[in-house]
Amino acid sequence: MALRGTERYVAQNRRARHDYHIEESIEAGMQLAGTEVKVLRKGLASINEAYATERDGDIYLVNSHFPEYPSARFNHEPRRLRKLLLRRREINRLMGAIKRDGITLVPLSIYFNARGFAKLELGLAKGKRKADKREAEKQRDWQRDKARIMRERNA
Repeated sequence: MALRGTERYVAQNRRARHDYHIEESIEAGMQLAGTEVKVLRKGLASINEAYATERDGDIYLVNSHFPEYPSARFNHEPRRLRKLLLRRREINRLMGAIKRDGITLVPLSIYFNARGFAKLELGLAKGKRKADKREAEKQRDWQRDKARIMRERNA
């Protein structure tokens, strides 16, 4: 998903595209406390080890880290479950995919949209094997070498 003019990334999970085949990405809202939004605006959140799972008929973000806001009297818990705001039809489709196909819900990025709401880009992902990761790395290296050769040839 490409960001439009006023949107900016707050947190990214760069490892996700290396470890998983991302089949589809979905935009979801998050139910956040006020101090969590302040931490996001400062860009301090981390979703590197996070994943999404189903509990009680809803989808929750698990193991994401939003550090405590320094000058707040009533702070949030840094690693609490955060409810993702999705339509019921999307929740049912995602839960079916998780149970049926062996798919994982991986958070790819958190950003603020044009209206100022914090959004989570969630990826439907299948795990890569070690050989797949090596093949992707070979492709990246070859593309880099090819670009360097073409630059040298044209210069």
